[in-house]
Amino acid sequence: MGIVIATVCVAAVGLFVGVFLSIAGKAFYVEVDEREVRVGEVLPGANCGGCGQAGCSAMAHAIVTGAAPVNGCPVGGDAVAAKIAEIMGQTVEESEPQVAFVKCAGTCVKAKDQHKYTGVSDCKMLAMVPGGGPKACSFGCLGGGTCERVCPFDAIHVIDGIAVVDEEKCKACGKCIENCPRHMIELKPKKNKYAVACSSKDKGPAVMKVCAAGCIGCGLCEKNCPKDAIHVTDFIAHIDYEKCVSCGICANKCPKKVIEKIEKPVLKEAVGQ
Repeated sequence: MGIVIATVCVAAVGLFVGVFLSIAGKAFYVEVDEREVRVGEVLPGANCGGCGQAGCSAMAHAIVTGAAPVNGCPVGGDAVAAKIAEIMGQTVEESEPQVAFVKCAGTCVKAKDQHKYTGVSDCKMLAMVPGGGPKACSFGCLGGGTCERVCPFDAIHVIDGIAVVDEEKCKACGKCIENCPRHMIELKPKKNKYAVACSSKDKGPAVMKVCAAGCIGCGLCEKNCPKDAIHVTDFIAHIDYEKCVSCGICANKCPKKVIEKIEKPVLKEAVGQ
């Protein structure tokens, strides 16, 4: 008799809960815009946060509500933007593809160390060490691999003491930039093949004491650029990518060879070391 009573009670509770949930579901139902579902299906589903939203679902909602542009997904690029624009009944212009670039060429051979470090291999931890890590340059890549670990696309790896970006894999999501304590990773147009591989703001003599590959701010690149696309500010050269035509004159004139030509074959070879 006890078993029968228990069975009836459980069945009654289950029935009550089922009815309650059914009524609550209808009472609190929030209608979802069909476009939001379609946009969510078009987005790549990487949930990398490169768009500034919590994930692809949040991005879909932001696009439909007008809080984000239809081309706001850096991972999807123009192909995804075109599909979303069609769903939203909008037009969108093609954007210039971008990739991350590490502004440092201070490899283990070229950059000097001020001490030996045997702790946790993490850039944020290294940045808190007295002196700012083992490297004597207080602006260069720490080489702890934080950027490598946070990249959702396996597009950046620490090689010979510095981070190297694989342009073929990079989606310009910005995760590496966000997590670099030295703030020395930037986005640059993929079409531009030259970049300044240094972020030091020290004067020339101080740079040469700690790194054989640092910019000394001599200004030869600025003087010889036919497009006025490169200028020395705070003892470091900066390229204006809107003016740069990738002629390579600045790189040829640079006495420290700190202006690099980014070539895919060279990068692939480096990543494979």
